[in-house]
Amino acid sequence: MYKIFLVEDDEAIAAAVVKHIASWGWEPRRAVDLTKVMEEFTAFSPHLVLLDIGLPYRNGYHWCAEIRKLSRIPIVFLSSASDNMNIVMAMNMGGDDFIAKPFDLEVLSAKIQALLRRTYDFGSAPPLLEARGAVLDTGDNTLRYEGQTLELTRNEYRMLQVLLEQKGRTVSRDTLMRKLWETDSFVDENTLTVNMARLRRKLEGIGLDGLIRTKKGLGYLIE
Repeated sequence: MYKIFLVEDDEAIAAAVVKHIASWGWEPRRAVDLTKVMEEFTAFSPHLVLLDIGLPYRNGYHWCAEIRKLSRIPIVFLSSASDNMNIVMAMNMGGDDFIAKPFDLEVLSAKIQALLRRTYDFGSAPPLLEARGAVLDTGDNTLRYEGQTLELTRNEYRMLQVLLEQKGRTVSRDTLMRKLWETDSFVDENTLTVNMARLRRKLEGIGLDGLIRTKKGLGYLIE
């Protein structure tokens, strides 16, 4: 099920959009606190964002720029400010489409469907890998958390990637070693242990104590 994140301060528009999105079998979620859009975005990990421009606190351009630091998922701007300058600005900031208010809900769903198909049917956008507000950047092998950026070695990045992809499930040591082997880095039991200990120390250094749990005799887990 595709997840659609809506950032909209107009109650009537938001209610109508959420209801229509759900009728298509997608999972909608509206941002609750417009001062904490990024926290809600990372916690929900959506496949597409619908973003108003004229928002309180920070406008839609600001949140688009913040999302683009973490993800290449489709962003559709919704705005009554549909002059050429705003449309050009929205596209330049990283938007994928612009829908002028007032809009027809069927047109909105058609555009959403087209973007989802174009983005995910061909696997062109990597998933957002997130846990406890920390986001793994699949583009530059870094982890971002509360304004901090953690540089990772290739092995550390790969271990964290596998654990985040399997979030909520225990990953065996054998599975991790096989995944690391695929990157042409030979890893034995001791090397895995050393790399895991180093990764945990780095995570603790930015406040992510206990992110990776050890399941004795089974492997590792990120909940």
